[in-house]
Amino acid sequence: MKQLLFVFTFAVAVLLCSVGEAAADEIRVAVASNFTHAIKNIAERFTDKTGHKVILIFGSTGKHYAQIKNGAPFDAFFAADVRRPELLEKEGVALPGSRFTYAVGKVVLWSPKMGYVDSAGKVLEQGNFRYLAIANPKLAPYGKAAQEVLHAQKVWDALQGKIVRGEDIGQTFQFVKSGNAELGFVAYSQIKRPDHPVEGSFWEIPQSLYTPIEQQAVLLKENQIVQAFLRFVKSETSRNLIREYGYSVP
Repeated sequence: MKQLLFVFTFAVAVLLCSVGEAAADEIRVAVASNFTHAIKNIAERFTDKTGHKVILIFGSTGKHYAQIKNGAPFDAFFAADVRRPELLEKEGVALPGSRFTYAVGKVVLWSPKMGYVDSAGKVLEQGNFRYLAIANPKLAPYGKAAQEVLHAQKVWDALQGKIVRGEDIGQTFQFVKSGNAELGFVAYSQIKRPDHPVEGSFWEIPQSLYTPIEQQAVLLKENQIVQAFLRFVKSETSRNLIREYGYSVP
């Protein structure tokens, strides 16, 4: 009986060790929704190269920031702005000196309908639509950029009754793609996919109409795997891939 108990205990210990080792081979990364397609591609290449699994959790930058402040178990954070990673660094949550710019995003006005959005964005002044989708400016930097564009075009007040807000840029994109909103401000990366470009019409908005969307990442835990992943993101291979999705890189 004692021998059987020993064997059982040993087997459980081996199982727990193997689970621990498997968990150690995984990292959890919080990512702003606009970077979904690019980072999925990067993470797949990293896994193929190293065997380490990258679990990606997508959402708005503001929501991720709040979750991290409340102890969410993320190893790294890819935000859609500079402010939140900078705050986490100042607040002692992020590792000092780990913050870096991985991409500079662009916002576009897009509709899945061909010829619907003109190349100068005059459709906003005409107002011949029921709904215009933007991400929540309080949570999503792309929403804040959209708000700045609408103010610059002097149509913010006039369009208040037509604006629908997504929690993040991912939900905003779905509002437009589904037809619930005829057009909306989305990330250029959401329609410029090297593997599957999105159809429709869009206005590539001049950078002078909104604050540049500098996107920064930051390390949240001392972890060799996540450090290796961030180095991989900084590699020229990943930088070229990020450019293919419509971003600029520093």
